[in-house]
Amino acid sequence: MNDNNIQIVKEDLTHIWHPCTQMKDHERLPLIPIQRAKGVYLYDFEDNRYIDAISSWWVNIFGHTNEYISAKVKEQLDTLEHVLLAGFTHKPAVDLANRLVSITPKGLEKVFFADNGSSAVEVALKMSFHYHKNMGQIRPLFLSLSNSYHGETIGALSVGDVELYKDTYAPLLISCIQTPVPKDQSIKSANKAIEELKKILKERASEISAFIIEPLVQGAGYMHMYHPIYITKAKEICSKYGIHLIADEIMTGFGRTGSMFACEQADITPDFMTLSKALTGGYMPLAVVMTNNEVYNAFYCDYSEYKAFLHSHSYTGNPLACSAALATLDLFEANDVIKDNRKKSAYILDKLEKFKVLSNVKEIRQTGMITAIELQGYTPNERVGLKVYQYGLDNGVLLRPLGHIIYFMPPYIISFEQIDKIIDTAYNAIVQLQ
Repeated sequence: MNDNNIQIVKEDLTHIWHPCTQMKDHERLPLIPIQRAKGVYLYDFEDNRYIDAISSWWVNIFGHTNEYISAKVKEQLDTLEHVLLAGFTHKPAVDLANRLVSITPKGLEKVFFADNGSSAVEVALKMSFHYHKNMGQIRPLFLSLSNSYHGETIGALSVGDVELYKDTYAPLLISCIQTPVPKDQSIKSANKAIEELKKILKERASEISAFIIEPLVQGAGYMHMYHPIYITKAKEICSKYGIHLIADEIMTGFGRTGSMFACEQADITPDFMTLSKALTGGYMPLAVVMTNNEVYNAFYCDYSEYKAFLHSHSYTGNPLACSAALATLDLFEANDVIKDNRKKSAYILDKLEKFKVLSNVKEIRQTGMITAIELQGYTPNERVGLKVYQYGLDNGVLLRPLGHIIYFMPPYIISFEQIDKIIDTAYNAIVQLQ
């Protein structure tokens, strides 16, 4: 690294504690200082470039420094940067709410703003419990899928099931139980998991406020994927018992799974839908919770009844973030993004045929613009994911595997040539592991 890079890294390690990182690793694994970004590329201070194959934690769907989104945020910056959303409102929030209602599954008529994905999950959990309380029932439990991940704040962590994140904080967590996720993407596995769900609800339905799922793909749960028929049947059963279905579309929403929202593939409307990440095209922190009028009306009352949903964040509905989200939706409207994504996902899957003969590849799976390669024959202590990550950076590609799972979630604007670069780099990294 040049002197500028070295100085930035030195100052960083003096003060910054990085997320999802064992900081001791940086005694031998250099940080990469990024000076600028454009499209699918990140550039360091030496002008080395890296294809962002994971959309910077799944958010930059239209690439970095997108000219259209940037212009809309700058335009908003000169008008209104922020105002509280309690007792006040503003046009970007109103416009965004209207557009989200128009594109999400029918029946989701109300929008509650939050700051990030974990916060949105917390809102949905609290809102569901509070709804039942307002209706005269105390339902202290939440149900989630095994292997699930919904964020890292206390409530969101409670309904997750990835031990790596959860076990340390077990004494702090709220009450939650799990039901088995379908084993794979087959209908047979989905139906088998539905039978297990039926057993749990038959015994404990009256205790459960809501069932929260990541529809189709469990992101941090090693990109595990399952068939949409599970969601269809789960919604039907939950409705029978008066249990809310929360669709956590924070990662899967906005075209990532091959449809605008993953729930569309199950042909259902959840009681709650949480959205974040790609909502602003990767520009600003913003999240929303979508719900229906039935839930909303359970809180609508004279103040003396104490049924109001008293939950807030300082930056709720921030105008700059709302403007970025509106610009992101503009890009969807101006282009047939979903159709283009389907072509690219098919191309990716075809290019992965050569991986199937590698002895250390267990499985290749795909849902829309999410593709995962599961490796086999390694122990956690071998840290194969870290080796793939280092190889990728050495060859101009940002890959950040989940343990032994290498995955691709690139920006939608990626070219076929850039896809080739990502896949060839991953292939060579896996071959070297052999």
